[in-house]
Amino acid sequence: MTQHNLHSSDSDDYDPSASSLAGQVDQSVMAELLSIRSSIDNIDATLVYLLAERFKATQKVGFLKATHQLPAGDPGREAAQIARLRRLAEDAHLDPAFAEKFLNFIIGEVIRHHEAIAEDHQAASGRQAQAPTPA
Repeated sequence: MTQHNLHSSDSDDYDPSASSLAGQVDQSVMAELLSIRSSIDNIDATLVYLLAERFKATQKVGFLKATHQLPAGDPGREAAQIARLRRLAEDAHLDPAFAEKFLNFIIGEVIRHHEAIAEDHQAASGRQAQAPTPA
């Protein structure tokens, strides 16, 4: 995975100390809250980069499928992945239903991307077939 500084690409207008609770709670509580939120911010940034890496890999799968006229979805693979992620979620003490919903969302996006790649590939193949051959 590509290494990134998780704070360098944050928007310049992002204020990690922004809170509607400022001035309403004890300063030590606010400091602890901001410290925990800083960890959450780092995790969120990591998730974004991990998802970007995942989608780069699935784009490669999409091109391979398009090149070989394979279907965008693979229900057997998808079912196996959902079962696997549900087990991992249980082991991690994460709600398996949430993990399944999250994975189904990702799978839906991947299939949508694969369909678009296949359409683009098919259109490009059609243009190549129609192109006149040089004399």
